[in-house]
Amino acid sequence: MQIPFALAEEPDQITTEKGRKLFAGESLFVKGVVAMSGLPDADRMEVCFAGRSNVGKSSLINALTGTKGLARASNTPGRTQEINFFTQGPELYLVDLPGYGYANAPLAVVEKWQKLLKRYLSGRQTLRRAFVLIDSRHGVKDVDEEIMSLLDSSAVTFQCVMTKADKVKLKDRERVIEQVRTALARHPAAYPEIVLTSSEKGDGIATLRSIICGLE
Repeated sequence: MQIPFALAEEPDQITTEKGRKLFAGESLFVKGVVAMSGLPDADRMEVCFAGRSNVGKSSLINALTGTKGLARASNTPGRTQEINFFTQGPELYLVDLPGYGYANAPLAVVEKWQKLLKRYLSGRQTLRRAFVLIDSRHGVKDVDEEIMSLLDSSAVTFQCVMTKADKVKLKDRERVIEQVRTALARHPAAYPEIVLTSSEKGDGIATLRSIICGLE
């Protein structure tokens, strides 16, 4: 019987190669957007990445593209205050959403970010999937539930990507995966498959590339 929210299997050789080719193209930073009026033209497919501060979002984007320093990592929660757009060749936008869980940010700033996120998620016709990053050491937290609920209400399919899998012992990882599955089951927009990754070791990167390549 299929496990609800099973771990994504490694792709076959042909699918892996398609994903590799997509991400072999040039990766470029386009712009940081602070208002809907600043969005680039919706002229290609796009996927977005959401995650609380320090979940490893920038590291994952850099690993996917094979471009060191493309997305800037920071140890300061809430540093990314814009929706950052990157081109991946001529066919794809990778979109880095502002990190959430920024307890030290002023309330007015948080509200502004949330309003921009809601408008982007609800109104971007070329957005094919959101990837919600969850730290394998900690599982789903309340702030993650908030972004998942926002994606539910925006009718945007999202897929859970567990980061930093190499930082957790196997028995602890299994426990966290079960907690994540239970949390995902509460969200109708959740895609029924989890991707386990390590940006440092490269685990799951080919799988995630292939998933993105298969979206239309």
